[in-house]
Amino acid sequence: MSVVELAAFADQALAGLAHRRVDFDLVNVAERLRPDFEAQDWKATRLLWMRHEASMPPGPDIAVEELPYDAVYHLRLAWHQEDFPDQDPGDYHAYAREVSLRRGAKVLVVREDREPVAFAQLESDGVGAEITHVYVHPEHRGAGRGTALTRAAVKAAGGSQDLWITADDEDRPKALYARLGFRPAWVTMEFLRPPGASSAASAS
Repeated sequence: MSVVELAAFADQALAGLAHRRVDFDLVNVAERLRPDFEAQDWKATRLLWMRHEASMPPGPDIAVEELPYDAVYHLRLAWHQEDFPDQDPGDYHAYAREVSLRRGAKVLVVREDREPVAFAQLESDGVGAEITHVYVHPEHRGAGRGTALTRAAVKAAGGSQDLWITADDEDRPKALYARLGFRPAWVTMEFLRPPGASSAASAS
């Protein structure tokens, strides 16, 4: 299928939703289509899936605590603004909250002056678990908070047979996760068209 055909299918399958997303398990196929997707205002992300398989080295002595899901709402908004500066989050966080809580989300937090400045989120599904978020506010980066949160999330996963985390394959966090015992398993690609972007079908 061409990008125009894939976008038209996404419009049909995701009718009524503001975003469009197409995921590829075969990254080589996705790379061939990437220029055409990006020409039609789709954002491409190579996702590196990593499985925890090795012990962790000693880490920074930073206090991490578990707080309710809503305690880090301002950090979720900051993350969204950082990744999608031109997009109104709309109802996204309300929907994400419902999905995450159904998956037993645990929210681990680092605070400064009683205010959360960084968080990690761990979700479980049967015998498996995934660290779905690790976010440090830009004003508090570079002091080991991300490392402390990831270590705490690994420990919180406890007896999970499989613990996963995903990283942007073209960014730096994957190196941090590798130091903490995560090993690359496979690479996928996600194409996302946020609200307001032109559709491939209409542009053709």
